[in-house]
Amino acid sequence: MRDLWTGLALVLVIEGLAWAVAPGALRRVTARLGELDDSSLRIAGLAVAALGVLAVWLVRG
Repeated sequence: MRDLWTGLALVLVIEGLAWAVAPGALRRVTARLGELDDSSLRIAGLAVAALGVLAVWLVRG
């Protein structure tokens, strides 16, 4: 459970840094995301989740 909270905290750190470094770019990206259809967002979300699982598997062995 501790690893889960650590992972969630790291997500917040990375997302916060992204908004601090490039707020304009992230605002444009989020605006464009609103224009995409649900199936494209679903496929992208599944792909990113799969990459995350792969990364955890590689790092944690």
